[in-house]
Amino acid sequence: MFPFRVTSRIWGKLAACELPTSIRSFVYGTYIKMFNVNLNEAEYTDLKYYKSLSAFFTRPLKEGARYISPSPCVSPCDGVVLNCGPADTDKIEQVKGVTYSLEEFLGENKWNKKKDDNYYNSLLNNKDNVLHQCIIYLAPGDYHRFHSPCDWTATFRRHFSGKLLSVNPWLARLIPGLFAINERAVYVGEWKHGFFSMTAVGATNVGSIEIYNDPELRTNTKGKRNRINEVDLGRVELKKGELFGQFNMGSTIILLFEAPKDFKFDMASGDKVLVGQALSTTSKEQTR
Repeated sequence: MFPFRVTSRIWGKLAACELPTSIRSFVYGTYIKMFNVNLNEAEYTDLKYYKSLSAFFTRPLKEGARYISPSPCVSPCDGVVLNCGPADTDKIEQVKGVTYSLEEFLGENKWNKKKDDNYYNSLLNNKDNVLHQCIIYLAPGDYHRFHSPCDWTATFRRHFSGKLLSVNPWLARLIPGLFAINERAVYVGEWKHGFFSMTAVGATNVGSIEIYNDPELRTNTKGKRNRINEVDLGRVELKKGELFGQFNMGSTIILLFEAPKDFKFDMASGDKVLVGQALSTTSKEQTR
């Protein structure tokens, strides 16, 4: 097996190295052309400002570059929707026709004291609701920071060391269970309708995943691939649009959350989305 974790760690270290001021414009300019980066929306447009590739990848946006919709739940990041819709069985789609296991992805339910032999049902606070999912792929040229998609309370974090395979959409169509194989940081809690989770999935050449309210998280480190680290977060209150974390290269964000059966996504697979864009504009959902 190709040593993806090792090469990703090496890439992460190289990306963090400070570049001579004289070559920054050339290096970043080449990257901008290769990956169609929109530098005009960045807070700092002078390429010499960014000391390293990592600093350029995680560049902040200028004030007002993204509109945060009043909708209850919005896109946490810029990217392309791989899949969205009801996740109403234990096997859910990562892309059309290719599935992953809900229990393998989230892990043992230790955050909910309710007992239920059925894993899916154990996640729900209201049996009249169902789970919904939204999977968004961040390409190398996208804005690499991600935000809270709604007002919610995070109570638990589980980090799976996992593999670091590419999460490019073409590979997601070839490897069943890709998101349950790769390194990921799963954050679990509740929002207005019940269960809510937000997961940052690692990928090849993602130097690290950083979560602003979780400084203990360490990703892409040496050691066994199948380590699991769990942290009781207490009650971390997050507001819609608030900065949540960043990737040091493109990757994937997965939302899995409880909502009424009539919750409808206002987007489809293949759509380009931006931070703050409404996930749903269904009138019933807006009035709940």
